[in-house]
Amino acid sequence: MPREQLTIAPQEWVRAVRDARESGYTFFDWLSAVDESDREVDPGLDVLCHLLDPHPGPERDLRTLLLRTRVPVGAPLASLTGVFGGAAWHERETHEMFGQEFTGFDDGTGLGLRPLLLPDGFEGTPLRKSFVLAARATKPWPGGKEPGEGHSGTTKRSPGRRRVSAPGVPGPDWGPRPAGERDA
Repeated sequence: MPREQLTIAPQEWVRAVRDARESGYTFFDWLSAVDESDREVDPGLDVLCHLLDPHPGPERDLRTLLLRTRVPVGAPLASLTGVFGGAAWHERETHEMFGQEFTGFDDGTGLGLRPLLLPDGFEGTPLRKSFVLAARATKPWPGGKEPGEGHSGTTKRSPGRRRVSAPGVPGPDWGPRPAGERDA
């Protein structure tokens, strides 16, 4: 399967996707982002668009194209909804999860970029590296040491405290047993 990848400047984003469509990549597969805001050089969001050529011909394999652009944090990017109507859902999701603004967004409703997946009143962009999950702030990370447990592995647990296994972890009696210990 021939795979192409192109990195495009943000100001060339729509033109590059339109050119790709005109050259046979007529199937819009997906659009999303990768948070690269912690990079020392050229921080921002990588916005990616994956396209397919659904009619490669009998002598060619399916062709795919991955277009990438690095958008500075907080800068808007032109919407692809004028090129591929199906990009609307993906741009709404990318806006909601990463905070990426899309100028010229039009999904035919006139409602603009609006929440798609998160509950009403949710604040923040959960797929950004800077986002702190509330669950991580209020309870310890799973697998952390038990109270009184030192670095050497010795445990001084409180009486009555039992170690809890994660859901789905089978007990010690689960699994194959030696031939002499099998039930009759």
